Amino acid sequence: MSDQGIPARKAAIYLLDQILGEDRLMTELVQGKTLDHLEPGDRARAQRLATETLRGLERADRLLQKHLRKYPPLTVRNALRLGTVEICALGEASHGVVNSIVEIVARSGKKNAHMKGLANAVLRKMVEAGPDAWNEMRIPRLPKWLRGPLVDAWGTESVAAIELAHFSPVPLDITVKSDPQDWADKLGGEVLPSGSVRLQQAGQVSGLAGFEDGDWWVQDAAAAMPVQLLDLKQGEDVLDLCAAPGGKTLQAATPRARVTAVDISKKRMARVRENLERCNLHAQTKAGDALKLEGSYDAIILDAPCSATGTIRRHPDLPHAKDGSDFGELIELQGQMLDHALNMLKPSGRMVYCTCSLLPDEGECQVEEILNARSDVTIDREALNRDWIDQAWITEEGGLRLRPDFWADKGGMDGFYIAVLCKA
Repeated sequence: MSDQGIPARKAAIYLLDQILGEDRLMTELVQGKTLDHLEPGDRARAQRLATETLRGLERADRLLQKHLRKYPPLTVRNALRLGTVEICALGEASHGVVNSIVEIVARSGKKNAHMKGLANAVLRKMVEAGPDAWNEMRIPRLPKWLRGPLVDAWGTESVAAIELAHFSPVPLDITVKSDPQDWADKLGGEVLPSGSVRLQQAGQVSGLAGFEDGDWWVQDAAAAMPVQLLDLKQGEDVLDLCAAPGGKTLQAATPRARVTAVDISKKRMARVRENLERCNLHAQTKAGDALKLEGSYDAIILDAPCSATGTIRRHPDLPHAKDGSDFGELIELQGQMLDHALNMLKPSGRMVYCTCSLLPDEGECQVEEILNARSDVTIDREALNRDWIDQAWITEEGGLRLRPDFWADKGGMDGFYIAVLCKA
């Protein structure tokens, strides 16, 4: 890493500035080519550093409070947060971390440059006592606006387990076209009970065997379950709504079903097409509003727009970039999309409704409401009769509730709600 790791650290601080100061999402920033000026190694390191800083933000702030009489400007504060996390949690060489952060602060403009002495003093104190203090602190908690509703839904102990999952190392899951055990052996991973392959130490994804040849794609184990439960057959007409980035489209296309993938974003749909091409799979792709779509399908996948609160273990920026103010609109949209999708389902057809949310309002409640509102719709409990599904995951109305603390001994999973619906 050239220049003492400064390019990656400087980019990580910029990401933190945008997320914590401008309420922007990491995915939005990365897809917006914010890091394209960096070498691939620095690009990956910048994302990792920003992610780990957000994951340990509560601890970093508590430690820094002891050495700051008042908070410095956001950029300097984020530089100190990054340095603290590197020293206390990531085990980086303290000399290199301190020198790099001081240099970055010195270069950060006239308003901040004079604070390089402060950065040097604070981080040197962190080197002395920070690591021991770090390990004695509580597991970082979710912000109150989100923690409260989750405690109401799942209880204090369960939310504490979810927070531990959020703070724990996150493995990489992939979905393979065929022979999961063979790919697990090749990549040094393990086959999960559901058939996904999990890698604890993945490294650069694009450099792994099989990526360029399209033999697999990245997809959290929980995200792969909805399509598995549909049990698609060759030749079926399948509609994948809100398809981007395309993991479920690829799954549906694998058994040679006739797949139509739809997403409202042209840019995101372009990514679906790229993934289909890399994996040598075919699907018709459309950019458009799902609520204006017409057609008739044997099976439908609706991964509805949602709060994404189930993905915080992989995206710790979410609770900082959001405040829950848009959840009401999302919940209303989910209900509209669910009803409209059922109208496009053929008689005797089946649909999977899912959201990567931990909030019952976006899962259990939506399905209960549609079952009460439509006499032509039932829930398929038999679809959940799989040996890898824990009976405790099955909800009262017959859906599947997944949480980050499930499979904790294996590295957890994303939070999801899944229900398979059938039309008379």
